[in-house]
Amino acid sequence: MAIRQIKSGKAAGPDNIPAEALKTDVRSCTDQIATLRIIVGQSIEWNSSLYINSIDYEKAFDSVDRTTLWKLLRHYGVPQKIVNIIQNSYDGLHCKIVHGGQLTKSFEVNTGIRQGCLLSPSFFLLVIDWIMKASTSVEKHGMQWTSRMQLDGLDFADDLVLLSQTQQQMQEQTNSVAATSAAIGLNIHKGKSKVLRYNTT
Repeated sequence: MAIRQIKSGKAAGPDNIPAEALKTDVRSCTDQIATLRIIVGQSIEWNSSLYINSIDYEKAFDSVDRTTLWKLLRHYGVPQKIVNIIQNSYDGLHCKIVHGGQLTKSFEVNTGIRQGCLLSPSFFLLVIDWIMKASTSVEKHGMQWTSRMQLDGLDFADDLVLLSQTQQQMQEQTNSVAATSAAIGLNIHKGKSKVLRYNTT
């Protein structure tokens, strides 16, 4: 509640982390990068342990399960009439690809959201928001921000950054995010996802 009452750009504590980092509104990557730099800087200054897991998804936009997406739209308050219109625009979607200089036969595409569509970024932000809320709603695996607030992670377009203060908590948080992501068709790219550690032994 206190975060909502703070003026834009002001932090509740002495750490200067923007209050917007804890909101679920659409926010810019530059704000998230600035927040992450502050967190890392404080970890070094205070000699406190910090684990950062940068999560990348395999073919993120192409893998979203549409049936689950339609349910999420309703969950977030989009009227059923609008959901039906969006769903109808995806039904029977066919594609062709060029292979070896030749155009293939048309085939139906049943998963993913359209790349280049104006609505697609909003759809994916909704998916990412749901993943973070669903996977961090019960257990406390993030880093302590104030005496009453903790920060579980940051989102960067189609990527996530998870934050924790112990290796065990980071593993549990990553497992939870992986399971929640899989429920909507997203798989973590193990080759591109990296863990950074500060002040750990």
